[in-house]
Amino acid sequence: MILRSRTYIALAFVITGLFAIWLSSCVQPTKPPAESTVMERVSSDSLPVFVDDMNYDGLEHGITMSLSYLEKIPVDRLFVFGEETYTTEHLIRSLRFFLDFVQNRPDADQLKRFIRSNYLVYRSLGRDGNGEVLYTGYYEPHLRGSLIQTEDYRYPIYARPHDLIQIDLSLFKEKYAGQTIIARYSNHQVLPYYDRKEIESDGALNGRAEVLVWVRDPVDVFFLQIQGSGKVYLDNGDVLNVHYHTSNGRPYRSIGKLLIDQGKISVDEMSMQKIREYLNTHPDEMMDVFNYNPSYVFFQIEPDGPLGNINVKLTPGRSIALDRRIFPKSALCFIEAEKPVIDGFGNIQAWQRFSRFALNQDTGGAIRGPGRADIFWGNGPYAEIAAGHLKHRGFLYFLILKPVS
Repeated sequence: MILRSRTYIALAFVITGLFAIWLSSCVQPTKPPAESTVMERVSSDSLPVFVDDMNYDGLEHGITMSLSYLEKIPVDRLFVFGEETYTTEHLIRSLRFFLDFVQNRPDADQLKRFIRSNYLVYRSLGRDGNGEVLYTGYYEPHLRGSLIQTEDYRYPIYARPHDLIQIDLSLFKEKYAGQTIIARYSNHQVLPYYDRKEIESDGALNGRAEVLVWVRDPVDVFFLQIQGSGKVYLDNGDVLNVHYHTSNGRPYRSIGKLLIDQGKISVDEMSMQKIREYLNTHPDEMMDVFNYNPSYVFFQIEPDGPLGNINVKLTPGRSIALDRRIFPKSALCFIEAEKPVIDGFGNIQAWQRFSRFALNQDTGGAIRGPGRADIFWGNGPYAEIAAGHLKHRGFLYFLILKPVS
């Protein structure tokens, strides 16, 4: 949350009366619900059946990434699990102890005894307090691009604009603690930043933002903003890792819901793939559909990726995105959800229940509350199919080492 100049703070202070007008659309994030209401401790008699469908593959990498985050923050920072809090130091010890055990790939009975003896388990209360969590998915898209605008590559991926500022509202009033405004300063006024229509149709970013790379397809740009990270394979042979930097502060609105409400795609058919198909066959509607979502994402180039919101590399199938306001970052999770079974032609034949250990390493604009979770599937055809079609209910648990008495 960095301002380009202290002058902006002073100028913003003069017009703080405008803030109330913007709170419904420009404040990020809204005040979180009480953490104690989002998960509950599970009794030893009600524990889930701990089975890892990936046979622990990738789990060491995921845990190591969470540890790399925790080792960079104060050891006494508190993380909330239901009614209890635990320090960074305790989370580190909890993850290391678990990692040491699973490196020998224990069977189900050994795993059950180990967790029952050594860990406390908490369950998310879910959407309506019944524990059900709606799972969706995301993946790392691969795009084709060029550093030079050409006839083939003419759709920009933008860096953070030079005139975009982020204002910490707690500097003005205590009741706005934890809330920020994304804005711009113009003609002695602090204004909401440009929305998608102003950017896409009116050229609002001309001279205000660097183009990181040019790509072939405007649909690819839109979905890259939804996914948050991707790889762009350049026409000169290089590869760019582009990663979410910030947004324009406008609220996210689902174009999938728009197309359902307009009767363009049915609820049963709805998927990322179906949206792409509709847009490609109705190019005259594309900009109107895009502009329904005023939110716009800006990117930065990273040496590696994709990265989660705790700035660690995501692990396919192991990293999940949760509401960062209410769930402990980097924590060890256990998820129960569904995954697609596909044939050799990429068609979904069935949905299969699965469970595995995961790490809370990311967040998302549409991931709000204790009843939402997003699974990172990696990249490739299966990842794209799973991410595009997953919208199934399941359960979400958190594990933490029992405190020493």
